[in-house]
Amino acid sequence: MVINATIAIVIAYLLGSIPSAYIAGRLFKGIDIRQVGGGNIGAVNTLREIGLVPGLLVLIADIAKGSLAVIIALWLDLSLILVFVAGFAAVVGHSWPVFLKFKGGKGAAATIGVLFALVPLEFAISLALILTIIVITSNVRLAVVVGLLVLPLIIWQINGSGMLIAYSVAMFLFLCVRSLPSTREAMASIGDKKNLIFDRDYHFWQTRKSK
Repeated sequence: MVINATIAIVIAYLLGSIPSAYIAGRLFKGIDIRQVGGGNIGAVNTLREIGLVPGLLVLIADIAKGSLAVIIALWLDLSLILVFVAGFAAVVGHSWPVFLKFKGGKGAAATIGVLFALVPLEFAISLALILTIIVITSNVRLAVVVGLLVLPLIIWQINGSGMLIAYSVAMFLFLCVRSLPSTREAMASIGDKKNLIFDRDYHFWQTRKSK
């Protein structure tokens, strides 16, 4: 069990460390994604600064990292607690990747992947809410916050597992703490205050609107 747990956690961290957005930036435009836009190594910054197709590929890859970490841990027949640890390790890898000197993204997509693998039905409902909010407001940050905030309630209603509820809350809180510096910077801007609910700078697919 110890060997399997170690293997699962190490693989999860290394999977999370794969810098999808950085790779996409280099392959599609020959740029360092950390030097453009908001500087975040994530799907949204890739969508905005590199393009729709690269951004969607990064989103899929980052979600897959989290899901695959959970799937591998389940395949190795680990206890639920250790599966949780492996999932968290993937998010930690995305946030502090060994391949980029431990400077990574916020971990939202990886978190989505972990939770989707653990509670697919419940998260499908949450994902529908996330997508609806994005289409209406173009505000990805708001959509993810609301979707992850209501997920524990959805799990409670459908699944009822206290451990899964607690884990989803813990992952949400970690993501909030991780995103706090950039959120404070955004709120300090008058333009971002105007975009608190409806993002008027970007379409819902995150390309910049023409002025």
